[in-house]
Parts: sequence; structure tokens; C-alpha cells
Amino acid sequence: MRFMIAESMCDVGHYLPLAQAADEAGFATFALGDSIFYPEVAAGKYPYTPTGDRSFLDGAPFLDPFQLSAAMSALTERIHFHTGVLKLPIRDPLLVAKQVSSLAVLTDERFVFGVGLSPWIEDFQGTHQDWASRGPRMDEMIQIIRGFMSGDYFEWKSEYYDIPRSKLCPVPSACPPIIIGGHSKPAYRRAARHADGFSFISLTEEELVERLVGIDALRREYGRDREPFRVFAGLASVHTRDDILRVQDLGVTDLGVGYRNPYEPDTLSLQQKLDWVRRFGDEVIAKL
Repeated sequence: MRFMIAESMCDVGHYLPLAQAADEAGFATFALGDSIFYPEVAAGKYPYTPTGDRSFLDGAPFLDPFQLSAAMSALTERIHFHTGVLKLPIRDPLLVAKQVSSLAVLTDERFVFGVGLSPWIEDFQGTHQDWASRGPRMDEMIQIIRGFMSGDYFEWKSEYYDIPRSKLCPVPSACPPIIIGGHSKPAYRRAARHADGFSFISLTEEELVERLVGIDALRREYGRDREPFRVFAGLASVHTRDDILRVQDLGVTDLGVGYRNPYEPDTLSLQQKLDWVRRFGDEVIAKL
């Protein structure tokens, strides 16, 4: 079992010390959130709070996850950095490919590329990207990014993108793992067809098993069931060593753990966070 820690919307001075502590404690990955801007008025409700309220995001600091990962990697040796998740279809695919390749090289290939859709139409309006085609475009973007990671000449022509035969330099030795995050059947199909794993949040163990069965069936449909597939999950029911071993048997490869609910205001001091990370490393990771 690998362990993942996540942090976002906190004092920006917390990230670098936390990365160092998590690296020393034995965490495998550090997940970072993504948000470009905060619209004053939004059409929809926030999907990750019971009431749909998003007011806690007003003034919450978000650093660009690519730049933050690069800074954190300079102070660490082993831990990988995970965009959890990057709002992919509000961006340009070739520019993202360049950011991904550069970060993978800078971090000595310690980067996991987590991607998903944005629930906000305002994200698409603000970045001048089409909302209606976000799903099909995301499928194509994954293939475009993966194609450019080869370092060879690559081109793409479709209804949405027309990229002439080009190549990137430098590129990593292999495309970083691409992990899909989401809550819908199209997201599960996208992961089965194009990605290297899936990231689940806010599920019970029974819901997790149900969704994994569905993804496994889709992977067999696409002839990918023998390929490695990572399952990132944060589960409220996991508290003990036996719990960890149980969810590992269910198929979880990367267990997300943390010291706070990231969808609520951060009230913890840096020292409280560091103490928790070190204690988890000593009492859980070292023993497993």
C-alpha cells in the first residue's frame, strides 16, 4: 500500500515544510488542488459540500500546482507530486503537454498527472474554452498529451484540435501516470480506455467496490485489463492496520489520508500538521 497526503487552500508557507516532512515520513505522493480563479457569481452549486455552499473558497489561496510541485520537488528526494485533480479541458492541450513534460523532467519523474473536468461553467467562460464539448475534448487531450510525451514528432487533427506535426524537448523517459478523477460513468469509461488509474473521494467501501467492478469490466472491453491500474481512494472507514489491509485487498493501491477536511477552512497550525505527518509515518507507514 502506498500512502498519499493532500493539502490545498492553506497558508502558502505550509507547503514546503510539509513536503519535506511527508518525504521523510515515507508518504508516496503529495496531492495538490487546482483552481485558477474564483468567480464572484456562479451558476451551479458546489458539489463537495452538503449544502452546495462555496463561500469558504472566497479568498482561499491556490497556487499553480505545476509551479508548486517544482518548488516542493527541489526540497525532497522520494515523494511524488500529484495534481488532484487538474481541470484539464479549461486549458490548451499542447501547453499542458509542455508543462507536464517539463515538470516530469525537473522532478526526476516524480509526477503523477491527475486530471478531471471542472463543475463550473465559469471556468470555461473565463479561459475561453467550450463547455458543451468538455468531455470529448478531454478524451482527446489525454491522447494528445500522451502522444507528445514520446519525444517524437506527433500531430493531431480533429473537430476540436489541429496541431501540426511537432515534438517537445525535453521529455521524460515515459509519460507520467495519468489518473482520472470524477463521479460519473463517462469518467469511469475514460479511465478504462485512456488512463492509468482512477481517484475516488467521498465513497463508502461498498460504493468503491461497485465502481471498481464497473471499471474492471470496461477495461476488459478495451483489452486493457492486464495493464497496471492504480486506485487512489480516501475512505472514512479506514482507521486501523486491519482496515488498511482490507481496502488493499479490495484493490486500493494508494490510500489518501489527512489531518483535516480540505473542503472546510483550515484552522490547524503548521506545527500541528507536521506533528501529525511524522506520527503517521512512525506509527503506520514504518510498520507496514
